This record gives sequence, C-alpha cells and structure tokens, in this order.
Amino acid sequence: MRPGTEEAALEALVREVRACRACAGSLPLGPRPVLHVSTTARLLIASQAPGTRVHETGISFNDASGDRLRGWLGIDRDLFYDSRRIAILPMGLCYPGRLAGGGDRPPRAECAPLWRARLLAAMPQVRLTLLVGAYAQAAVLGPGRVEDRVRAYRDLVPRYFPLPHPSWRTGAWERRNPWFAEEVIPALRAAIAPFLEQALTRSRSA
Repeated sequence: MRPGTEEAALEALVREVRACRACAGSLPLGPRPVLHVSTTARLLIASQAPGTRVHETGISFNDASGDRLRGWLGIDRDLFYDSRRIAILPMGLCYPGRLAGGGDRPPRAECAPLWRARLLAAMPQVRLTLLVGAYAQAAVLGPGRVEDRVRAYRDLVPRYFPLPHPSWRTGAWERRNPWFAEEVIPALRAAIAPFLEQALTRSRSA
C-alpha cells in the first residue's frame, strides 16, 4: 500500500472510531473517543482510558498524570503530542466513569476488540510499545503484577516497556521504590531515544 493510501485508510478508520456509539448507553459523559495515531509513529503509548479532563479536552494525558509520564520520558509536550512520532492508543477510548468506592472504572470491555487490532494494523512503523498500567499490560501480556513487570522490563524490551500508571498514587510508590528512578527511568529514556532522535535534535536547534 502506498504511503498516501495508508494515510487515507487510517484517516477513514479514525473517522469510524470517532463515530462509534457501541457503549453510548453505559458512558456517563457520553462517547468521545480520544486517540492520537499516525502511519509514521514508531513509538506507541498503550494506556488505560481517558479521565474527565482528557474527555473534556480531547487530548490524551492532558492532566497531572501526563505531566508525570512526560517527566519519566524526559520530553516536553510538543514532542509528546507529535503523533508523527508518538502514537497514543488507550485500551478504552472513552471515559468509562467512576467506581462507587472512588477511582475510574476499567476501560470498557467492548472497545479494544472493536478497534485495537485494526488501528495497530494501520500503524506499521511502531517498533516499541510502552505498556502503561495494569490494563494495557494485561491485554498484551496476560495476568501479572505491574511492579513485577516493571522490575523485569529487560525481559520485554525492545518490543515492550512496562510502566506503572502515572497517577497521583504513583508518587508515593516511587518514593518507596527508588530503584524505579535510579534504574528504570534511565533505561526507559535510552529505549525511546532512537525513535525520537530526529525530533529531539530539531527541538534543541529551534
């Protein structure tokens, strides 16, 4: 498929996604699929599901968790949202609502089977996927503990890199686990650098 044809096919698929109403009756704020994809992205962030601010703005990780994730990656907002290089595709594309006891509900189970394989197939350049949080890791790797997978990241690179979800709760977890900042963060930045090198070079010279 020629590059122009690939781009047109992905654009058509994204229009289908944005028109999806499969879960409309179960979404407290209604459907608003949020994703950032391209045919040229080499790095993919597989995350959980949008929160309320992401739903409001239509921009993935447009909140404090995004600030924490960008800090881990060592990149600024401009590069983070450059979808030519970084795709962001959550397991659930719409805000799922709140649990009675607090916290967001899991991603809607209907979403990934409907769209994920088709979207991934339309992004042929992806080389490394960051598995952010329990739901993304379970979908790709099966059952397991997030901390165990983060500790064992060497077993998964260069194809995958597991990360905890960058919520406010993770700040306390990071303080209790200094190995994450000392070992995992440098390895993470080294893993993503080859896919962002051109963008980083241009950013420094601007």
